Amino acid sequence: MPKTIQLEMPATRDLGRLKLPAGVQSRLQELLDRQDKGGKLTVKERREAEGLVEMSEWISLLKLRARRLTRSAA
Repeated sequence: MPKTIQLEMPATRDLGRLKLPAGVQSRLQELLDRQDKGGKLTVKERREAEGLVEMSEWISLLKLRARRLTRSAA
């Protein structure tokens, strides 16, 4: 069953502060570290890691777009 992660969305000018919650970031780092050290992830863990990486990438893109909008408005 998919789990939901809730993020608070700051105003556009404050998007630079948007990030994964600390517990979620810690879990992602744990999974990536284990994989980097040659450990095997279960199918469930691999899907979890992929989803968290995707969310992290989405946040990065959102921040970049907000920066571009802020610069073009200035």
